Amino acid sequence: MTTSNDSLELQIAEDGGTPIKETIPIHRVGSIRYFSAGIGLEERSAHYPAFPLKLVFVAGPKAYLSQVSITITDKEGKVRLQIPPKQVTGPWLFVDLPPGNYDISAQGPGKASIKEHVTLSAKQTKTIYLRWKEETA
Repeated sequence: MTTSNDSLELQIAEDGGTPIKETIPIHRVGSIRYFSAGIGLEERSAHYPAFPLKLVFVAGPKAYLSQVSITITDKEGKVRLQIPPKQVTGPWLFVDLPPGNYDISAQGPGKASIKEHVTLSAKQTKTIYLRWKEETA
């Protein structure tokens, strides 16, 4: 994997063994960077830059979820980051926030909003699983 200011580049072997490159965009809002990943075995087994926050979106006991809209506010209630669902292309979202206390609100496609509180510290990644209940018929 190679990293630039605006993307991550994964090298993946196709079925025939031919290597192909996959580019994952790194989005930026002010000083906050974020990217979405976790699609397929290659992305789930890759090593990523150490961002302080990793969100994992799950529906039911096992199914991963994407297209989630995210709002992150600081302890004063100021919105620090809003991410539209089209930028959450995989079930993982890495966010480069400074240390502090944050409230996360996540809205899955056709799902209720989930709220979670997180305290981030320097030099440590905090992984938060946001799980929506399984749909019943």
